[in-house]
Amino acid sequence: MLQELNDLETIQKAMSSEGFHFFYFSRPACGVCGAIKEKVLLMLKDYPGISSYYINLDNVPEAAGQFSLFTIPAVLLYIDGNEIIREARYISMDDLEAKVARPYGMAGL
Repeated sequence: MLQELNDLETIQKAMSSEGFHFFYFSRPACGVCGAIKEKVLLMLKDYPGISSYYINLDNVPEAAGQFSLFTIPAVLLYIDGNEIIREARYISMDDLEAKVARPYGMAGL
């Protein structure tokens, strides 16, 4: 399940904290975003050690500029405060899962 974050300060705090943190950025009016979100939720079930968050850019529009998001949907994976993965617009779920699985497996979670 994705925990919704509704302000920039909370997003930045989660990004800078220790551990694995997955962020999904979209808008409700984006049809593709809804389809990708469902696939992301299914993928994340295999990674219980990852904290996952949803950011509705209609509610936090400044997040798009702060994190250089020029298109949606966008996903970011932070590990111990460092951005490891950034995917946007055309997201291949197979590629995304492979990119997530590697550091997750190395961490032994």
